[in-house]
Amino acid sequence: MTAHDLPDVNASLNAATTVLLAGGYMAIRRGDARLHMRLMIAAFALSVAFLGCYLAHKLLVGPRRFGGQGWIRPLYFTILLTHTLLAVVNLPLIVAALWLAARGRLDAHRRLARWAWPVWMYVSVTGVAVYLMLYRMGF
Repeated sequence: MTAHDLPDVNASLNAATTVLLAGGYMAIRRGDARLHMRLMIAAFALSVAFLGCYLAHKLLVGPRRFGGQGWIRPLYFTILLTHTLLAVVNLPLIVAALWLAARGRLDAHRRLARWAWPVWMYVSVTGVAVYLMLYRMGF
């Protein structure tokens, strides 16, 4: 594996995070707090791994320019912009939600997670969309 393979790894990490987030949501809705906790910690671990791989790729390979033209171009940049801004905003929310849960402050955790979870899900899904548009659509 080389640094050029990291976008594929990153997309896989984002996709797996999406699955774990969905599973964590379903687990807590069913009342299985233990499974919820495990899935959410796993989702966080994959997100941290993604961040490390993403930064390594950018440092080793550099940015890739989007080559699409026409209607796809503004769509791509809209998705990229919202993905990036929400990822930056959501990171402290995720850390805070995990911290609150670890401290047993479950009411505060729930209030924060109602905001953090959908944003985290959006960031994970749009991460895969950005990858597909940038690396797999042939632009």
